[in-house]
Amino acid sequence: MWTKHILFLVGALSMCQVFSQDIYVAELMVESNVTLTSASILASWNSSTSLNVDGTTVTISSSELVAECLVVGEEYSCNCSTGYAWSDEVCYNYSCCTEAPCLKNVSQAASICVEKFNVIINGSVQLTSGSWTSVQTTMLEKGLRMMNGVGSLNITAPSSLQPPIAEFEMLVYVRLDQVKFQQILNGLTANLSSAPIYVDTKQMVHISGGSTQVKYEGQIDLTCKMKEPTGSAGWNLSRPFERFSVSKGSLTIISTDCVNEEYKSCLTLNVTKATGAWTGIYECGFTYGTIRHTASVPIKVVLLPDVITMKFSPLIVDCSTGIPSVTVTATIPKSDESYTYFWKYNGGEITGSAINNQSFEVKHNLNCVYKDRQIVNITFKNSISQEKSAHVEIPVFRETAIFCKEETLNDEKWLKTPGGVTLFNQTCPPGRVGYKSRTCAQDGKWQEVFSKCISEELSKVTDAANKFLTGLGATQEVAKDIFEGVKNSSSLSSNGSADIADIGASIGIIGLMANASNNIDLDEDVLPDLIDAASNMVNSNWSEVNDTIRQDMSANYLSNVEDLVKNIKINTSEGFNSTNLELKFCSSDDCSMSVFGIDVNLNKTNGTMKTMGVKNLMEKLKNNNFPGKNRSSILLSATLVGNTDSDVKIKMFFPDEQPTATERLCVFWDTRNKDWSSEGCIANITEDNQTLCECNHLTSFSVLMSKSGDFKDSSILDMITNIGLGVSVFSLLIFLFVESLVWSAVTKSNLSHFRHTAVVNIAVFRLLADCSFLASTDPKKLSDTLCFTFTVCKHLFYLAMFCWMLCLSVMLVHQLIFVFSPVRKRVFMYLSSILGYVLPIALVGTSYVYYKYKEQDYYSTKTCWLTYDRLLEGSIHAFLLPVGTILLSNLFSMVVVIVTLVKTSVPDSSKSDDKETAKSILKVIVFLAPVFGVTWIIGFALLMLEKGPLYDVFEYAFTILNSFQGLFILLTGCVGEQKVRQEVIRIIMVKTGRDTDSAKKLTNSSSTLYTKDK
Repeated sequence: MWTKHILFLVGALSMCQVFSQDIYVAELMVESNVTLTSASILASWNSSTSLNVDGTTVTISSSELVAECLVVGEEYSCNCSTGYAWSDEVCYNYSCCTEAPCLKNVSQAASICVEKFNVIINGSVQLTSGSWTSVQTTMLEKGLRMMNGVGSLNITAPSSLQPPIAEFEMLVYVRLDQVKFQQILNGLTANLSSAPIYVDTKQMVHISGGSTQVKYEGQIDLTCKMKEPTGSAGWNLSRPFERFSVSKGSLTIISTDCVNEEYKSCLTLNVTKATGAWTGIYECGFTYGTIRHTASVPIKVVLLPDVITMKFSPLIVDCSTGIPSVTVTATIPKSDESYTYFWKYNGGEITGSAINNQSFEVKHNLNCVYKDRQIVNITFKNSISQEKSAHVEIPVFRETAIFCKEETLNDEKWLKTPGGVTLFNQTCPPGRVGYKSRTCAQDGKWQEVFSKCISEELSKVTDAANKFLTGLGATQEVAKDIFEGVKNSSSLSSNGSADIADIGASIGIIGLMANASNNIDLDEDVLPDLIDAASNMVNSNWSEVNDTIRQDMSANYLSNVEDLVKNIKINTSEGFNSTNLELKFCSSDDCSMSVFGIDVNLNKTNGTMKTMGVKNLMEKLKNNNFPGKNRSSILLSATLVGNTDSDVKIKMFFPDEQPTATERLCVFWDTRNKDWSSEGCIANITEDNQTLCECNHLTSFSVLMSKSGDFKDSSILDMITNIGLGVSVFSLLIFLFVESLVWSAVTKSNLSHFRHTAVVNIAVFRLLADCSFLASTDPKKLSDTLCFTFTVCKHLFYLAMFCWMLCLSVMLVHQLIFVFSPVRKRVFMYLSSILGYVLPIALVGTSYVYYKYKEQDYYSTKTCWLTYDRLLEGSIHAFLLPVGTILLSNLFSMVVVIVTLVKTSVPDSSKSDDKETAKSILKVIVFLAPVFGVTWIIGFALLMLEKGPLYDVFEYAFTILNSFQGLFILLTGCVGEQKVRQEVIRIIMVKTGRDTDSAKKLTNSSSTLYTKDK
């Protein structure tokens, strides 16, 4: 009989004066009939005992009995010492997996017993078919007990009413062999016909860090490590009813640099600026197959208010009347932390009160003698004496020469305010949060109210995007929810009820997500909602804000969308499109694609090309470098991802949007200067009149067009137009008033009735058209609906005016040619109503329906007028063609009148008669030109002329003659017509009671004149 003792000896190796420490496991075999105990053998070795191992002296510093085997003949009986269990090698090679003695010869195992190590395992099994029975329970238990060191095992089978999902919990007292465990799980998945079995383990991972209590805005440093190699790893943060994934972000640093030979899996987390959002239980996890090893630790951040919202009333304090009082309120988020707080006014402490644990208030009289800024401050202090403050500056009104008067606008009162001061109103309409501001300009005039009140839903989306940027809850699913929220908000804006504050907030959210995408991978699933949202944002013209804000918004829009699209990972998609935005991808070496009709070509060796076209953005972007240039309607953005080419050359073929342009420029958006630049781009014109842009870099591109390179300031023409139209409107109102006074006296014959009816209709429609023109002189400030309305009005009223001009000219020619066949009043009114009312409405209606059907633009939001694409293309031709036809007819009528006058003077050949004939012809031209619209012929000449001195002369002539046309109608229709003039004088004399005899004479004279028209 012999006894084999396996001893675990720890020795210190000293060799060649180089000190190190190694661990040795020794086997001790005693063959004897003498009964010996392991304890007595170990006791015989004291701490000074030295052994010779392969020529090296080893000093025993400590020893421990790990396993003991009793061998009798061929029979073995081995046991692990207390606190030890069979190793995985013994379990899986010798089938000794429990705490019972092993009856196998395990002496050849490299490791017989290992120190016990408790591991908790939780998992679930879901059947893909059938129901759960005791057979599955037995099969599951048998499979799980194949693992080494299984202690307790509890299986909870589902009830008959529940889905076939069984839960199990088990305790294992050795470190898991995760490779063997995964094999067992895979086998159970096949045998049970279940979905993959996912399990979580605890105790396999060690988590360490600093204190579990962190000061506000302090750092959180955590390290998770595990001896076994694994696959993916990650962090989570959980609170009651909440669980977030923690990713790399603006406030988080996640690293695996701590991996070494001992710990093959290691992950660190550093939160650089911890606030209340970072309080909770931190859990790290290492995944191997369907096994996830976890460890967790609670972290409490000692809170201070993340946000302190300050409001005060009134909006401005009036120091010109008595001693003013102000009420200031501070609101903080809900918190379990108990704060102490104190108020200060201009540095001195004042007493306030708490409305509740979230709202605090102070009422105080302001010191109007104090000339510096009036500051009210509140400070909160937490349990570790950290402080956080917020303040507001109270605007003060004192006696001043320049100020804005008190005004109520949309039920909001804006108190009298000194020039140069901006008031802030923290009250928003129901369902919105933010503030409104209004500035009193230096000249004492109120500017428009600027609203930053956004919808509550969009505010929540903004908070989610901010949290996503920090790395908290930054998952693909959360990103999809964020973009869906932006799309839902922007779709409300696309129906005409756009709120510029919502659009600005949406652009900001896209910017947050673009920044987050530098750290967090986003896949193409987010693109449909992103593209729809970005398309909806540019539907309106953003007229609610001034040029500076609109240009900043558009620049941020372009930069944010472009950066986000560049960072999003593309899998199999070829592109996405919406009304105002189209996106296409190309991974081949020779990229050729079309975006909104713009052909794009690029040769590359690797990487992915992303090309994006945007409508309705060009007119919103700043263009200081190329003033006066017409812009193409589409902006093209091209980026390369994963490309290593040192030189790229892109070709873009822009459609011919302005055929008459003699100069075309290829430009790109300079993101640094936020303006257009032509550097690195060349423009050429193809045979089919397209603009070919060739550039040696990638960014956002467009084309600028003009008839020449020089541009004069149009402010003079604008001034002439506005003055002329104003004078015309006033003149036409006078004309119509005079016609209403003299109507019964001057329309006693059919001919006079016809002529005055036509002229009055010309004046009415010209008046309506001029008013519509004046209302739309600044399209940027108009909504799309108003812009469309004014376009239709101008189109309709100008056409109606020309149609009545045609009625007048046809009537005059008919009267001259068919002297003895006069038109009856009934026939004239019937035909002129069709020509003057029905025809213009039909022309406008059919042109709108036609361009709507052809999916072409009926009007331009940049001009609030009809569009011109090229010759015979564009809705402007629905105006030019009928007007041109009418002008030719009216010219023919004038020629007929002049020829008739010449013929009547031929028998009298004296020089005096020739002079009278010439005067008559000149009078015809002067009197008929305004009512026949002859001066509009100059406008047609402008379409055919090139830029130059002659063009400028015609442009000024057209502007002056046509903007003052109302004045000319007044002069020719009232002042220049004898019957009207005499009747006005008669009415004035009768009303004043003076010279009644003269009035009678005028009446008789007038009666004689009217008789001649019969």
